[in-house]
Amino acid sequence: MYTESEQRKLLSSIVVLIDTREQRNQHITDYFDQHNIPYKSKALDYGDYSFMLPKNEELGIFKNMSFEKEIVIERKNSAEELALCLTKTRQRFEDEFIRGAKAKKYLVIESCDYKDIITGNYNSEYKSKSYLGSLHSFDHKFDLRIMFLPDKGCTPVFIIATFNYYLRGLIK
Repeated sequence: MYTESEQRKLLSSIVVLIDTREQRNQHITDYFDQHNIPYKSKALDYGDYSFMLPKNEELGIFKNMSFEKEIVIERKNSAEELALCLTKTRQRFEDEFIRGAKAKKYLVIESCDYKDIITGNYNSEYKSKSYLGSLHSFDHKFDLRIMFLPDKGCTPVFIIATFNYYLRGLIK
């Protein structure tokens, strides 16, 4: 068990891992830079974001400790990007979730809310009913936590809060 002070040190030492293939995420890295949140680019087997704790012998961490097999966040920058993943590149998208079967998985959809999917308020030929069916099928099949973030400025806050509270649950 860690003391409260040690817990704060561990939580503040989180390094966000960003998949090397992740694109159009300047708003996220800018936020991390502005708030002194360390991050590094790394090829992840699945997901776009995870985290690690750097070696800290004082706290009993004798080597870098990665959580990329335990928790990941997959980010889509719009309903249109997700529609493409659920149609044209569906098998690749499914395969990524299959590889991460044991991890806790979040799917973040930026610049969109659930109502946009219901009403077809997106630029794609993908029909609303099919879109909803795919979303809910993926949710149940891959145990996803789906987050709609209409304001993409919330995404970096969601990422760091998700990892902080996950780690907090492990170390309390």
